[in-house]
Amino acid sequence: MTGTDEAAAATAAADAVDDDALYVLTAVLLTPAQFPSVLGDDFPEACEALGLEPYPGGYGLVLGQDGSGARWTVIVDDVSLVAVAIASWDCGMEYDLSPDERTVVAALPGWPLELAVAAPGVAPPHDPEPEPDEDGTVRPPLTPPDTSVWGSPQRRLGADEIALQWAMWRGQIADGEDEVGDEEDEEPEPTASAESPAATSDDPADESADAVPEAAADAAASADPSASEDPAAPETPDELDADTSPTPGNLNARVQRVLDEVRQYLDSPPPLGRVRSSFAPGGARMLRADGPGWSIVARTDDIAFVLLDDEPGEVTPVGRGPKLPELLEALDAIAVRPS
Repeated sequence: MTGTDEAAAATAAADAVDDDALYVLTAVLLTPAQFPSVLGDDFPEACEALGLEPYPGGYGLVLGQDGSGARWTVIVDDVSLVAVAIASWDCGMEYDLSPDERTVVAALPGWPLELAVAAPGVAPPHDPEPEPDEDGTVRPPLTPPDTSVWGSPQRRLGADEIALQWAMWRGQIADGEDEVGDEEDEEPEPTASAESPAATSDDPADESADAVPEAAADAAASADPSASEDPAAPETPDELDADTSPTPGNLNARVQRVLDEVRQYLDSPPPLGRVRSSFAPGGARMLRADGPGWSIVARTDDIAFVLLDDEPGEVTPVGRGPKLPELLEALDAIAVRPS
């Protein structure tokens, strides 16, 4: 082999190594207590979106680009490693996330979430050329759920933003005439609907310090409830005891249906991750419950907000009457929590 041939072979080998390298852009957890809600109402549904078994221990998703700029999602079972990386990035610290090959469950083409960043020095993000796997099946690349129109992904993202900016949304209710009472012998006052932060913006799930998913940043910028529309809405106390049967289009009936469905979770445990509990200030817990066509966000010491697939962009506060506190405490008891 001539010197020229040797140089060409070395260059080709180096290119191959560069193409195999993954430039990590961000990472998210996929566990029963913490998963990108845009992917599903519960943990098994989110796993199914990626073609994964709902392993109770969960996974870590590492999103990046290879040397050619192609998008890849590497799934690992070392959840602790990914959690440490995310916590470090959130604190503004550097962390070299390099999962051991033995922890890699799968390497999937594409990204399941929108990202607003790209690796420097490589081609712009693009999907790799499809290749058949071991059984000859050509798997299409992962793509983020469509959040351009209101639907289940947008509804869940709206609930995410309300949980993240609870004080703003709660302040909109507390500062107005619709503030809810909490006396045992009185009916809660009606509250008004407001526009969901996800109704006008796309929003993925978790974010890191070095790579913020594109839609989350947009939603955070537009999620000020004081700037959203606040049209009049039907009454939505936590217990609706109207004597007349509401029409199908009645918002009261829809909210009552949601409350009835979530109460059924207390008797028949829902799929893993459908009810989640996380930290909230003051010793309270932030609750998140999802179901077919609806999401609930609540604090155990406060009120709840309901979002519906069939009420585009609307956020309906549910008053803290005599029965809501008991319901929230019961849901917290069955909820999964971050470890």
